[in-house]
Amino acid sequence: MSKSFPLAPMSSPILVLTVLLLALPFALLAGALYWTPFLAVPALLMIASYAWVWLRFRPSQFTVDNSGLLITWPLKRRRIRREEISGVRVLNGPELKREIGWGLRVGAGGLWGGFGWLWTKRRGIVQMYVSRTDRFVWIERVGRRPWLITPEQPESFARSLSSR
Repeated sequence: MSKSFPLAPMSSPILVLTVLLLALPFALLAGALYWTPFLAVPALLMIASYAWVWLRFRPSQFTVDNSGLLITWPLKRRRIRREEISGVRVLNGPELKREIGWGLRVGAGGLWGGFGWLWTKRRGIVQMYVSRTDRFVWIERVGRRPWLITPEQPESFARSLSSR
């Protein structure tokens, strides 16, 4: 039996940043209409990159089943097998800071969350797919990079992934 958890709703800081970023292509298109047509080029490039982030970087769902965890994006899927997972826990912001030290995001960030790699002082590279700034789920993997995700209902997700 499987249980699915969508990506958590965005926290307020990420939501504000997302709204501002989504307004940029429209502002550029307005500038293209009223000032110089050249502004249409960066607007269209921005729209294409936003679509790419939505379709390939931002996961839509995390599904826990007997074989492990299935992460689903609109255009791809990835499975983490049960035997690869050595631990699952929910962390708040200060706990995450103690776990990783400072970090540098490599990938998409700001628009709908942060997705890709997080290079950290204490843990090296971490796979990161977060839409919130609190209540993270840390997935420790045997001989592989840990994952940092923000599914809806993180405590229930962690219990579900730990108990199977």
